[in-house]
Amino acid sequence: MQEMKVDELKKKLDAKEDVFVLDVREPHEYELSNIGAELIPLDQLSGRMDEIEQHKHKEVVVMCRSGGRSARACQILTSGGFENVKNLTGGINAWAKEIDPTLPVY
Repeated sequence: MQEMKVDELKKKLDAKEDVFVLDVREPHEYELSNIGAELIPLDQLSGRMDEIEQHKHKEVVVMCRSGGRSARACQILTSGGFENVKNLTGGINAWAKEIDPTLPVY
């Protein structure tokens, strides 16, 4: 599985690159701390693949709290035909630590 560090994602977002960021945490976690990614909780991902089908050929970066759930989501997406899927190393907690210290870490 490919991975991406938070500083790499930040550079891509700042450069307005065509990257789709998917957050697979639960809604209450997303409300607590997020970077504006699309939210589809991991346990709903298999049943909601059609909602993100248009991103199948793009670079997709999947994030969660620390990297475990997003790793499982990467496997689901790859099995579903997504071609360029990456796991965000360290998740939102790494983002809060390295990019935006105003975000809560939980």
